[in-house]
Amino acid sequence: MKLGMNQGTTLENSSLERDLHLLEKYGYDYIEIRSIDKLKEYLQTHTINDLIEFFQTHHVKPLSLNALVYFNNRTEEEYKALLEEYKEMLEYAKVLNIDRIVVVPLVSEKKIVRSVIKKSCVEVLTELSDLAKPYGVKLALEFIGHPHATVNTLSFANEIVAEVNRENVGIVFDTFQFYAMNSTLEDLKNTDFSKVFLFHINDVEDFNPGIMLDEDRVYPGDGVIDLHNILTIIKEKRFTEHASIELFRPEYYQLDAEEVVRTAKEKTFKVLEQFFSVEEKK
Repeated sequence: MKLGMNQGTTLENSSLERDLHLLEKYGYDYIEIRSIDKLKEYLQTHTINDLIEFFQTHHVKPLSLNALVYFNNRTEEEYKALLEEYKEMLEYAKVLNIDRIVVVPLVSEKKIVRSVIKKSCVEVLTELSDLAKPYGVKLALEFIGHPHATVNTLSFANEIVAEVNRENVGIVFDTFQFYAMNSTLEDLKNTDFSKVFLFHINDVEDFNPGIMLDEDRVYPGDGVIDLHNILTIIKEKRFTEHASIELFRPEYYQLDAEEVVRTAKEKTFKVLEQFFSVEEKK
């Protein structure tokens, strides 16, 4: 199993340029690029060709673009702007040879009935799928484990993806999002892993479901998520492609990014090597 890192892990104490060099130094295989901010910052002082050249001449490769945010249940004007952003992401994906874009459902305190949420998600994902097909890009729906998220459980995400029924539409399986709203191991067993396009690994402090936030994430193995049984199921499902670390902890942002990158790899390897063959790269 290969190892990646989502840039949320070093969001406030690093840059795309530094992340790339740190991940290369510590033998990571992949980076998930934050197109919503870190890529834009990078392009203020670099060209896209600089980034292309880096990936051509180094081991670390791009795994995904993150993210098209709040894609469903939008106004006509909001959706028009969203499509423009998405089309730009597709062009970046093309030149950077990235085949996965994360799409994040709406988070809102407004109450919306599930049927309306599902209808919007299916319609939008179908259109986005059509636009992505010529680029060879897959869309990974990331359910968000929070009460205000319109898609906040694994089972609902699976239901939506099954309704869309497109080869290039699947999900992100994130251990924090899974735990945060009481998705179950049975839900995971019932998941079609050919539709798991991204696997995010992390852990969390011992808070009650429904109140956890991204900031509560900790290194894998340092929290209360049942990673043992989750990884047992993932192994049984024969998913061995990658695990990508995604943390948003303010405490870690106070550290030097190199310490976070190094520690994240060490702790994640300790968890993964109990189940998968992980090649240690220096």
